[in-house]
Amino acid sequence: ASPQVNPGLKCFCITCVNKNYTCETDGICLASATLTGEIVQQWKTCVHRREMIPPGKPFVCANSKRVSRAFCCDTDFCNSIDIQLPLFKGKVDSWGPMELAVVITAPVGFLCLALLVAVVYKRHALCAYVKARRHDDGDSVCSYITVRTTLKDLITETTTPSGSGLPLLVQRTIARTIVLHEIVGKGRYGEVWHGKWNGDDVAVKIFPSREERSWFRETEIYQTIMLRHENILGFIAADNKDDGMWTQLWLVSDYHENGSLFDYLNRYTVTVDGMMQFAISIVNGLAHLHMEIVGTQGKPAIAHRDLKSKNILVKKNGTCAIADFGLAVRHDSATDTIDISPNCRAGTKRYMAPEIIDDTIDKRHFGSFKCVDIYALGLVYWEIAHRCSAAGFHDDYHLPYYDLVPLDPSIEDMKKVVCDQKLRPTILNQWQSSQALQKMGKIMQECWCVNGAARLTALRIKKTLSKLSVQEEL
Repeated sequence: ASPQVNPGLKCFCITCVNKNYTCETDGICLASATLTGEIVQQWKTCVHRREMIPPGKPFVCANSKRVSRAFCCDTDFCNSIDIQLPLFKGKVDSWGPMELAVVITAPVGFLCLALLVAVVYKRHALCAYVKARRHDDGDSVCSYITVRTTLKDLITETTTPSGSGLPLLVQRTIARTIVLHEIVGKGRYGEVWHGKWNGDDVAVKIFPSREERSWFRETEIYQTIMLRHENILGFIAADNKDDGMWTQLWLVSDYHENGSLFDYLNRYTVTVDGMMQFAISIVNGLAHLHMEIVGTQGKPAIAHRDLKSKNILVKKNGTCAIADFGLAVRHDSATDTIDISPNCRAGTKRYMAPEIIDDTIDKRHFGSFKCVDIYALGLVYWEIAHRCSAAGFHDDYHLPYYDLVPLDPSIEDMKKVVCDQKLRPTILNQWQSSQALQKMGKIMQECWCVNGAARLTALRIKKTLSKLSVQEEL
């Protein structure tokens, strides 16, 4: 088990002569030993919390096979031990230059040969696949693969077998070689930048150190086994950067130039087909989140808890991807426990369900949190339908409850409207002229029920909209 963080922890420190060989930290104590020739060098010091990368299993606590050992612990002066290392035995010192050259170059040469064979084989297989699928010579594609690695290739090739994302060292390598270009968004959590990695566009969400809980939680959710889905924002990497003055927490993801659904609806209207595509793709992503996948490499059920148009991104193909999992919760069905983040953020008041506003939600049952997501989904659908151009009519963009509460409403403002007066956004009469809008209005109303248990499930909404979409096409 990894050591626990213990504020005010005291450790032995070899270099702290002026402090009686003692240091104090908010992280862990470290004792390590390194073998140099036949001399074992001992090292004892403090590791501060910001240096524990990744937080769950810091690299500094890792051991190599023979030349170094590390021991991390979390009680006062627990690093007082001297670590023993096996000495190399043999007559290396008596070997001449020729023997040393053979010993060093032979394994390296064999490794290079093996890598070359693997690359050639893979290139040949990829070219054959491309030719079979595209019925052409595939030369340009094969040349492209040879010249550089794309993010898509990297994710496909190096994602861990459990489906929980890229290995941590690969994530760190990507994050440290990204070139930031411009800020594309700002919020209470920090900034979102458009960046480039090896020619590919990426989005970099930069959290300030005070939002460490949000960053850690979102990273943790994104790396949940089998979370990757076409309607959930594609996670690439997470890293923290400390330049000595302040710490930046990075979360790297796919870049979508259309921005959020909020931005898109402010700029454009949508057709009935466009509305349906938005609505179906959003609920597809939400249904995947809510669904538990049972098995050895299963996925827990997840609730978002902060669903809104600003946390949904619009992709080039006209579909959407759900983002921002800083408040998400996971359900462990084996123990029937809910992994609730200690994050103090309360979500977005305008989109809060009645049971959240009046604090009557039953936090012991995971289904309660899924019902909260469904309520917010109904409000997002209302925003989309409001900008749908049907029968020659469309309205200006508005936030839900724009005509009932201030621009930045308080909990009391929302409670008066949503709980006391039981008001909901207006279903326009013009929507009756379109079967799709009429059905969307009915779905919204079933998402807004005061009783959370009476609301539709994401899967039910997905099936209803899919059936309606087929009818529209016919």
